[in-house]
Amino acid sequence: MSEEKLYVVKNDEGKYWDFEDRDDFWELTYASCPTTDNELDAKDVINDYGGHIVTLIEEPKKVVLTKEQAKIVDDAHSDEMPAGYIFSKSDDDEELLMNAYVNGYTVKKEKKYNVKVPHAVESYFKKIDDKYCIAGDRSTVDLDEDLAQFTEAEIEHYGLQDCEKEEVTDDAD
Repeated sequence: MSEEKLYVVKNDEGKYWDFEDRDDFWELTYASCPTTDNELDAKDVINDYGGHIVTLIEEPKKVVLTKEQAKIVDDAHSDEMPAGYIFSKSDDDEELLMNAYVNGYTVKKEKKYNVKVPHAVESYFKKIDDKYCIAGDRSTVDLDEDLAQFTEAEIEHYGLQDCEKEEVTDDAD
């Protein structure tokens, strides 16, 4: 991550120094250029005109983790396991987990597939209490229904590897 920073000088009245005109503090909406990338310029302003420096730093990008990796980071944030005990089989994973511990993370979404189940004659899979069960009275599952969506692990668990499948795209993200 680069350490590029922007600096703003703010006075006690909540007004900001205008680095373009360099003549006074203004309401934020009236300041032509309230930021500078030069820390020395910001320090000169506070020495000459008062106020204090507010440093703006770009928020680091969150790390994408698997559910298992997320549990390790969550445990490190809780009393169960201190951060010093974050470890993994590979050094790359350790760096990834420590980065997630410090900067935050999101959990990688598992790919889901719409699956046609031709051998489920007179039946279809239905989701009940977060588990897929055979129920109903159809010979195949409608590909447009959420009921037909399975992860790779679920496809293997139900023995559907030979069935026709189509990856579901999440256009909402």
